[in-house]
Amino acid sequence: QVQLVESGGGLVQAGGSLRLSCAASLASGRTFSTRTMGWFRQAPGKEREFVARILWNGGRTDYPDSVKGRFTISRENAKNTVWLQMNSLNPEDTAVYYCAASREYGLGSQYAYWGQGTQVTVSS
Repeated sequence: QVQLVESGGGLVQAGGSLRLSCAASLASGRTFSTRTMGWFRQAPGKEREFVARILWNGGRTDYPDSVKGRFTISRENAKNTVWLQMNSLNPEDTAVYYCAASREYGLGSQYAYWGQGTQVTVSS
């Protein structure tokens, strides 16, 4: 029903920036604008970690302390796309980054759809 494709990952030096994109393809009748979108990451040997979310109703954003002030999530509903701008990257940000979408009218406590992930590697 909802397919998510991330892009924009790569290798960057510490202190640098990357912008991740997540493009959604939706089945007929499904909407993007009514879904909360989130970004997560998973480093080798670690559990998946919440990174950011943007709610569908009003666009409120939330971040954990580990990325607050460095990462910014945004969306453009007309393009079915969500972005994650990552600044001041450090080696601890190295992980596979995943985009996720809630069911319609979800507020981000659960996500029903996931992308395949994009690798972000930050060198020291």
